[in-house]
Amino acid sequence: MKVIVCRNAEEAADLAAREILAALAAKPDLVLGLATGSTPIGVYSRLIRAHRERGADFSRVRTFNLDEYLDLGPGHPKSYRAFMRRHLFDGLNVPEDRIHFPPAEGSGLADRCARFEDEILDAGGIDIQLLGIGSNGHIGFNEPTSSLRSRTRVLTLTAKTLEDNSRFYSPGEFQPQMAVTMGIGTILDARRIILQAFGAKKADAIRAATEGPVSSFCPGSALQIHPRALFLLDPEAGARLSMREHHLRARENEETLRREGRL
Repeated sequence: MKVIVCRNAEEAADLAAREILAALAAKPDLVLGLATGSTPIGVYSRLIRAHRERGADFSRVRTFNLDEYLDLGPGHPKSYRAFMRRHLFDGLNVPEDRIHFPPAEGSGLADRCARFEDEILDAGGIDIQLLGIGSNGHIGFNEPTSSLRSRTRVLTLTAKTLEDNSRFYSPGEFQPQMAVTMGIGTILDARRIILQAFGAKKADAIRAATEGPVSSFCPGSALQIHPRALFLLDPEAGARLSMREHHLRARENEETLRREGRL
């Protein structure tokens, strides 16, 4: 696990987009795991800019989204499918049949979740998984006490997650109580993981995820056992890390080695 405390959220988005674009250049049929919410919007805007201004080609890319609210259709403005179209897919040339979301409507959800896992395997596995983290440590919608080996499934959202997400809903508007999410085991299967976190409200979750014990009570802590997990934080999200000064010094040393051509 590598932790970088960036100057701000813009720098974190720059670094994440750079990682993705470098991987795309090396592997045009890249398989991306994608997240929603406000955190990845900066990365998505940079990918769109690279496509429009520099010709970055996403036509062979496959995408798999982390999660979706139960029973919100793709046309619902609060669905994650609508979010992804607004913030990413309308600006890229990813073919429609190469875009995948976990099943969130209709019947037979357990079997269809298993098929979603098979689709990831058929694509060769996820090369880069983009993540955010909830204030209670959830990744995807894997709430505290989720199994660290869990797979894609239906679950009920915690009161904390519902409270955090309530800002997206008007008073009296229906707010989904359940969702379908990739499991923690599914996420850990990705070859590379990039987690971004911004703001003081994420500081406790980041400290627990990176410096606490690996525990189902903080799902994000499972990333400690991944060989290529990268945390990109703004100063507020990294403010409570006891190893903060070490991470800053490590980044300076790495940049020095890179300038000298040794990395």
